[in-house]
Order: sequence, then C-alpha cells, then structure tokens
Amino acid sequence: MVAGRMTEVMLRALAVVAADDKVVARVTNAARAHSPEVARLPEAENRRHIATLLAEGIAHLERGDAHEEGEFTAAQALGADRAAQGVSIGGLLRGVHAGRTELIRASVELARGTDADDATILDFIVDLDHYVGAVERHIISGYHTAELQLSRTARDLNTQVLRRLLVPDGDFPDAAELGRAGLRPAEQYHCVVSDVTDPGRARALEARLQPFGGVYGLVEGRLAGLAQQPPCWSDEDEVQLVVAPATALTALREVYPMCVRALAVAVTGVHRLTDLAGETALAAYPALAATLAAELMRPLDEKSGFHQEIAATALCYLDHGRRLTATATALHIHANTVRYRLDRLAELTEIDLSETSPTGRSNVLTTLHTWWALRTWLAGAAVDR
Repeated sequence: MVAGRMTEVMLRALAVVAADDKVVARVTNAARAHSPEVARLPEAENRRHIATLLAEGIAHLERGDAHEEGEFTAAQALGADRAAQGVSIGGLLRGVHAGRTELIRASVELARGTDADDATILDFIVDLDHYVGAVERHIISGYHTAELQLSRTARDLNTQVLRRLLVPDGDFPDAAELGRAGLRPAEQYHCVVSDVTDPGRARALEARLQPFGGVYGLVEGRLAGLAQQPPCWSDEDEVQLVVAPATALTALREVYPMCVRALAVAVTGVHRLTDLAGETALAAYPALAATLAAELMRPLDEKSGFHQEIAATALCYLDHGRRLTATATALHIHANTVRYRLDRLAELTEIDLSETSPTGRSNVLTTLHTWWALRTWLAGAAVDR
C-alpha cells in the first residue's frame, strides 16, 4: 500500500473524530477519569485542547509530514497551560496517556468502517501512534519550558500560596509565605472565582481585578483570587465572576468550593455568592429536580411551543414577585396575556399561582418547589429542541 493511501485513510478517520462531539467526549472523559488533577479543570477546557490538537494533527498530515516532527504549537501550548494551571507533570501524563489510548481506539473503530484492508489499518495505527507520541513529547516540552519560566517569577510563588489557601488539601501557608504574597493573616478577603481558563484571557482579567487589591492566579484551571474590595463592573461583561463575602484566610477552603459550585449556575457578569445561594443549593440535586419536574409538569409536552410559553411565563411571574405588570413588561406582552397563560397552566397542571388558589401556592416552600420544577422542565425542553 502506498503512503498516500495510508495518509488519506488516516486523514478521513481523524477528520471524523475531530467533528464528532461524542468521540471528543470519549477522549476527554478518559483523560479526566485517569487523572484527578485534570478532572478538576473545567471540562470545556479539556475539550478545547483536544479539539485543537486534532485540528493540528489533520493539518500536520495534510502537509505530508506524517513521519516528521513538524510544528506542534497546540501541544506546546497545552503543556504550558497545564503548568500555569498548577497540574503536576504526573497528573498531566496520566491524562495524556489515557486520552491517547482512547483516541487510537476510536480512530481504529472509524478506520474499520472504511474500505481499508487490514494491512492499511495496521499502517494507520503505527502512523497515528507515531504522531500522538510526537504530540506527547511536545506537551512535555511545553510543560517544562513554562515550568522553568514560572519558577523564576514571584508571581508564581504568590499563585502557589493562593492554591494552598483555597484548595482543601495540602498544608496551609505559614505567616512568612502569606506576607511574601502580600496577604495579612488578621485581615479578611473576598474569594473571587471566574469562568476564565485560558491563561491569556486570565492575565487580562487579572489586570482588571488588580485595582480591587489582593492576589490572583490560576487555581484548578480557573482564574481565582482574594480581593481586598469586592470587584464590580457592568453586567454586560462576558466574564462570569462569583464573589464571596469577606472571609478569614483560615475559612477560605470552605468558601472556595461554594464559589466554584455557584459559578455553574451564574450567568455573565459579577455575582455575589449569597445572591446565588438558592440556585447553587438546588443545583446540587439534579435527580431530585428532575423527579419534581416530572411530577408537577407531567401533563405538559416539552415539544409544545405553547406549553413552553406558559411555563416560561409562570417562571417569569415568580421571578418578578408575582406582579402582573412587571411580568408583562419583562416579556413585552399585555398583563391580560400573562393572566391568560397562568390560567391555562392551572387548567393543565396542579400549578395554580393565583392569590386565591386553594392549593396554597403562596406557601414559601410550595412556591420554591414550583419555581424549581418550572426552571428544570424548561431547561429540559430547551435541550430537546
């Protein structure tokens, strides 16, 4: 078999892999399952790097240098990012090895679906393994290069102190280490956690946070930090930022995980942790939410546009303190339309939000159950579209 034929098969298989979200998810899940440190990073961060590596692999082969080292900028960047994010080299390699195995397995499955014979597929496996091995070497090289650069900076020492303050494992920094990082043991700080994972964007966000004082760095893959003053800026900002109340340094290991969980329910902008307390607590029990939604919303059809409309109106009504005018303004409809939709919801389900409802929907806990069911049901309906 000629090399051109082998490369064509390999390109076709890798192109399918790169375009298949399920296959990318398999590789991502394998890496996360075998490396707790990688699993601490946001899944989207893992997916981003894997997709980039696959795209680089296709370009590498299209240039005809399947057996040459070529350029591996994405692999170098992956290693550098993991060093900056505090992932150990051992944790990184465990994730890389698991992802490598799963990628080869998925690619071979796809190659077998072509008209290639066994000899072609064997050459394909050897060629793919050669490429992935080169990727691994460049990941390690990028990691060590970045590690050396970081070790020379006071900024990295500050980040190490920050990680030991926030992540609930390892030893607590002593007074001298806190002092070198500019932190005072007797003071309280606002724990800040963002959704920014890319080191370049993290540096830009860190610059925006500096006027509020404190120390910032990449913790478990996200830009986080301790601010002396609570950050605030426009809600239109694309960054998600959760800010905790001022807390003693010794209590931060309890507060930081709460901020991370709250980040999952936050929208863009700056949010106080306490403002997200309800949504964060409820989000911890997705199975219970699904059960509640299935019970209260059973008569409704998730595929029905009208049913989605009346559920969304009811949720908006609750979010606006059961005020018809405020709800109508928010939805850009007439108050009578809001009333009509709420009446139709009451006819179809047991959810009657009227003030004279015999079911007592004004009860705080019952209202909470209704709000949670509506929100969960609408989220499911959106996924099924």
